Amino acid sequence: MILNFFLLFFTAVIAGSLVLIFPKYKERYFRLVLVFAGSYLFSITVIHLLPELFTSGYSASEMGLWILLGFLLQQLLEFLSSGIEHGHIHMHGKSSGAVFTVMFGLCIHAFLEGTLLSHGELMDHEDMVGHVHDSKTVLVGILMHKAPAAFALAAVLSSALSRKVAAILLVVFALASPLGMLSSSYLFELGMIKKEWIGILYGLVAGGFLHISTTIFFESSPQHKVQWNKLFVSFMAAALAVVSEFFF
Repeated sequence: MILNFFLLFFTAVIAGSLVLIFPKYKERYFRLVLVFAGSYLFSITVIHLLPELFTSGYSASEMGLWILLGFLLQQLLEFLSSGIEHGHIHMHGKSSGAVFTVMFGLCIHAFLEGTLLSHGELMDHEDMVGHVHDSKTVLVGILMHKAPAAFALAAVLSSALSRKVAAILLVVFALASPLGMLSSSYLFELGMIKKEWIGILYGLVAGGFLHISTTIFFESSPQHKVQWNKLFVSFMAAALAVVSEFFF
């Protein structure tokens, strides 16, 4: 769990710091990275999270409801975050107060996704062919998702606030997922969170992942035209998710 803490924290910090190193980044390259992350996130949600949720002893209909609520909750959070989770960087005309609203929405989302890494053993099971599922693919998916989100956030912060304040807020965002992981684990050990509640949290986050990843797909080609580079990147990310899930 300590390793996960540092991976979550430094991935966000390093990705956000790249804005200062490459202030004139090429947005088309950022979009390709975003599409790769979105495709991987969608793939692990479908082949890892959803099967785990529906085969771990929870009521299938109730779990479906929590996933739907997570999807809708993410829609509400994006009214606060202005869609930075899926790469919305431009916030022209936004006040510094609006930036803090963005931070609030992003940190709630990041905190919730950190709970996925707190008690994976409660969801893990051995399937028919003897393959034991674990949270490595989920961790990689969260890291891929956090990197472009942190980059987009840092771009917004640096355009609206001083560099010092932007750096502080970036660190706050970087801590949100690790704190979600540690706090849910600690509260579970104290008996303040039941196993059933962990499943609910997982369902909510899985629904949020479905919203974010599908939004990335839709927004990557608003004219519904085939863009071969983005299609290739999507297929590569999906293939990586399948290989990491079933062969490692």
